[in-house]
Amino acid sequence: MSKPEFFATPGYGETQLENMRYSQAVRIGDRVEISGQGGWSDEFEFPSALEDEIVRAFDNVERTLATAGSSWADVVHVNSYHVLGGDTFDDHNRVMVEQFRKRMGERAPIWTESGVTALGHPKMRIEIRVTAIG
Repeated sequence: MSKPEFFATPGYGETQLENMRYSQAVRIGDRVEISGQGGWSDEFEFPSALEDEIVRAFDNVERTLATAGSSWADVVHVNSYHVLGGDTFDDHNRVMVEQFRKRMGERAPIWTESGVTALGHPKMRIEIRVTAIG
């Protein structure tokens, strides 16, 4: 059995490791699991536009996967968590599906999407967590 190897994404991941005591990713053999990624900057600022926040969350997933030696091309499972507020699932899904197509092409991972009342930061409207094999 492979020994777990933990990773902190440069920037915000290092801050979270120091302040909150958790890693952004773990690799065990060829499997990578990441913690939920939001649409934050390295300074934990959030865009005002929902679309920009979702795109940045996808960017942060990509950064975290790369830190652990993986990529969107290896993703097999996605969990996404959405605070709808005044938005609808259609507002969220349009951007989510655009990003899936852009980042994974024809690959179609399994996806569980959940509406929630709150996430780890009061300004968060999206959190994405993935599993990658490769």
